[in-house]
Amino acid sequence: MLILAFGLALLALLLLAGLALRLLDARADRAEWRRLVAKQTPAGKTFDPAQIAHLPEPARRYFGYVIAPGAPLHSVVEIAMAGSFSLGSQAKPDYQPMHAEQILAVPHGFVWRVRLHGGMCISGSDTGRWTRFRILGIVPVARLGGGPDHALAAYGRFVAEAVFWAPASLLPGPGVRWEAVDDNTARVTVTSGELEQVVDVTVAENGCPKVVAFQRWSNANPEKVWRRQPFGGYLSDFRTKDGYCLPYRVEAGNMFDTPDYFPFFRAEVTAIRYPEGAA
Repeated sequence: MLILAFGLALLALLLLAGLALRLLDARADRAEWRRLVAKQTPAGKTFDPAQIAHLPEPARRYFGYVIAPGAPLHSVVEIAMAGSFSLGSQAKPDYQPMHAEQILAVPHGFVWRVRLHGGMCISGSDTGRWTRFRILGIVPVARLGGGPDHALAAYGRFVAEAVFWAPASLLPGPGVRWEAVDDNTARVTVTSGELEQVVDVTVAENGCPKVVAFQRWSNANPEKVWRRQPFGGYLSDFRTKDGYCLPYRVEAGNMFDTPDYFPFFRAEVTAIRYPEGAA
């Protein structure tokens, strides 16, 4: 009986510790979210096609499609999404139903809060500074981040996502450089301090972005070695929102445009919002 009581007490302490950790993580998520909201472009600034007149032709077509003249320059965007996320491999994908919300604020950061509704009920968040996931909302299964590898990998992700969900943040300016790869592909290089990411966007004749691809810093390989490797995906189901034409369906994954491509992320946007920044 004494051993049983001790075991139950230990289990209770572990559950309380897990709950306390979850509350601290949620507080950190909210603080980071508020920090990024404050980075929103001040009200009153709007898109003028003259801003892109000097860009190479595929980049001009891209901006001409995704931002209407006179649209407010929203550099920070919030996205709600559903879809599926894989916990497996190309051979055995093990897709789990997903609901998530995200804020993008290039080059300042992002927060992605997600819930997987499959058998293990995994939830957590991903940012430029941490990756934290739990089973059943309490039991930690991943607590990563805080180092240069994680920061560079995360930076690649949110710069690429800004191409299709936050294009105003990539208008020409300090730290943002555009060039042409070919007649239908524009390349953007985004630099922030020691971080730099190059992303290619392939556009249709009318400028609609169809494919986003880049070399992402990642250890998602059999050797578990950090290195640049192909990442990317496909965009579809474009809809207009406050002067922007954005994809509401995205799939992406590692080893893009190779036989090993595996789209572990398949998202369907349910809402897009542009928060007001600090007064």
